[in-house]
Amino acid sequence: MNAYIEKVVEEVKKRNPGEPEFIQTVEEVLYSLEPAIEKHPEYEATGLLERLVEPERQVAFRVTWVDDKGKVQVNRGFRVQYSSAIGPYKGGLRFHHTVYSGIMKFLGFEQTFKDSLTGLPIGGGKGGSDFDPVGKSDAEVMRFCQAFMTELYRHIGPDVDVPAGDLGVGGREIGYLFGQYKRIKGAYENGVLTGKGISFGGSLGRVDATGYGAVYFAQEVFRHFGEEVKGKTFALSGFGNVCWGTVCKIDELGGKVVTISGPDGYIYDPDGITGEKIDFMLEMRASGRDKVQDYADKYGVKFFPKQKPWNEKVDVCMPCATQNEVTMVEAEQMVANGVKYYVEVSNMPTTNDALTYLQKSGVVVAPSKAVNAGGVAVSALEMSQNSMRYSWSAEEVDEKLKNIMVNIHNNSRDAAEEVGLGYNLVAGANLSAFKKVADAMMAQGLV
Repeated sequence: MNAYIEKVVEEVKKRNPGEPEFIQTVEEVLYSLEPAIEKHPEYEATGLLERLVEPERQVAFRVTWVDDKGKVQVNRGFRVQYSSAIGPYKGGLRFHHTVYSGIMKFLGFEQTFKDSLTGLPIGGGKGGSDFDPVGKSDAEVMRFCQAFMTELYRHIGPDVDVPAGDLGVGGREIGYLFGQYKRIKGAYENGVLTGKGISFGGSLGRVDATGYGAVYFAQEVFRHFGEEVKGKTFALSGFGNVCWGTVCKIDELGGKVVTISGPDGYIYDPDGITGEKIDFMLEMRASGRDKVQDYADKYGVKFFPKQKPWNEKVDVCMPCATQNEVTMVEAEQMVANGVKYYVEVSNMPTTNDALTYLQKSGVVVAPSKAVNAGGVAVSALEMSQNSMRYSWSAEEVDEKLKNIMVNIHNNSRDAAEEVGLGYNLVAGANLSAFKKVADAMMAQGLV
């Protein structure tokens, strides 16, 4: 292993105790960059990796709001502005009880590479709060969002930092956040947030984008091996917007999704999730119950409480829920069941040892930073539409999304093959993304 990379990784471990997600992500990325680092000794001379692994800015703040009972509640808010080397900071806001600074840093680091892969001029950032909107009234969510934006607004802007939605932040939350930003600024800067409603500057196709983009990427992987979506069986986790979009596109292309999951367990539907069953996923999400058992009760299929869906015999596994949901235990189950393709849709869903095991076992792995880049790509398209005061049709957005995902796949494939790694999309995505960021950092000097 390259001594420079080892030195930087060790320093990251020392400086970020108690942040395993961030350390894991840095290790996964930096170790895959060895071919690029070996060819460019100037990176070490200018401390490029040391700068790359340190966020440009981190903001933490208190969020005080009042619930429906009149009780004062206090949450923590975060924004990590990781890299502006190739454009304004861009990345989602996550409202979930698990949010803390380490998760924001790891997601911001990943976002920098993901955004670079899109080919669009956007940097990397991430933010959110340990507030959980599940079980809250609309009025409570509104009051929290207004309090959150009252602190965040001074750190963002159309040419500075453009947040979007993520886990726990959907159209309702983005609407409340934008309304408060507009009230404070006294200006209609609709390019400051993406994922907005269509009536006030949102882009058609944004809700579907991450899921659709994931399937477009998977299509290219299958095509590489002379195969297609049609006729394949898929195991998915989650049942939110990302999973829903993925199911929609797989069904449209003739594949069959047999599992979805929630915090309570997973369901197995041997007939496939299709037709009205896909629509019911939206009802489940809107209910706020966060229980996938509702699907099993309605359609009379098997429900496996407190289990993950990775023990089913399928052709393709696509985690769509959260980070580190696939460990060595689940990876060994997949290999034993003969899974051929593993397509990461959620952010960093696989532990490093599990990812390495899957690759060494001959499973074709498509990494999350490439696979789920469709969401941020369409967010960047929304920024373009806002600046032009023009809206593309859903068909135009979908065609642009498809082209972006094809290019991400091809660039990742080519980057790996160029350094003799063959069809290694994990390393290829990192190498392809890193090149653009590194070139910009070198050109801009020590900033």
